[in-house]
Amino acid sequence: MEYSVGGDLVLATTGGRPVDPALPLIVFIHGSGLDHTTWQLQTRYFSHHGFTVLAVDLPGHGGSAGTPRNSIGGYADWLAEFIAETGYERAHLIGHSMGSLIALETAARHPDRVSSLVLAGGTAAMPVHPDLLEAAAAGDHLAIDLMTSWGYGRRSHLGGHQTPGLWMLGSTIRLWERAAEGVLANDLRACDGYADGEAAAAAVRCPTLLVTGATDVMAPPAGSQPLRDSISGIEEVIVEGAGHMMMIERPDPVIDAIAAFYERLEV
Repeated sequence: MEYSVGGDLVLATTGGRPVDPALPLIVFIHGSGLDHTTWQLQTRYFSHHGFTVLAVDLPGHGGSAGTPRNSIGGYADWLAEFIAETGYERAHLIGHSMGSLIALETAARHPDRVSSLVLAGGTAAMPVHPDLLEAAAAGDHLAIDLMTSWGYGRRSHLGGHQTPGLWMLGSTIRLWERAAEGVLANDLRACDGYADGEAAAAAVRCPTLLVTGATDVMAPPAGSQPLRDSISGIEEVIVEGAGHMMMIERPDPVIDAIAAFYERLEV
């Protein structure tokens, strides 16, 4: 699907089913320097199980035009505009990593646009190591190597992609390599500079699910404590055998956790 936000083309995929205004909308939001394909299996499942699905490429990412926003707040305001452009008033948001910060901030700034939150690999703050920031700013492939190594749990380094013949780490490396110049560095700076997570969490009033990889070293479970403390009624699922990229490493348990959450909400 193609949309326009602020005059810029926006690409969003539907998981293989057409948009149906009679069904509730889920918007999937990817992480730093990535695109909608990180949610491939989840979008396909939910599009065939009672939802309209839009996995969106953020501005300047994947197939979307425009300039990447330089702050989480900027991305959140953009996402609220995107939801309005779909013709829906509200959406269920599912965000990963930087996408979880964007979803969180959108719920705080634009509560009328958000029905529920799923925060995958989510924390209230995502400080980025100075060496990683420096490597990304220099366009050094070391940044991609580090993020790939840290992003996947140790068992995933050995293989085990849900689709036979595909390589989890290699496909993610290619996604980051395909990103336009400066996009990854921009997104990492936006994550590192985000200081409003606790205030945003305190402002959230919608049902929220936190999905955490048991061996996540990029957004460790301890870093999510402010979310647990501040978001009333927050639920949490720990995905065993997964690191930060849990939706690729362990797609079925992630789908099951989200589906059960929506069943409890009677969406």
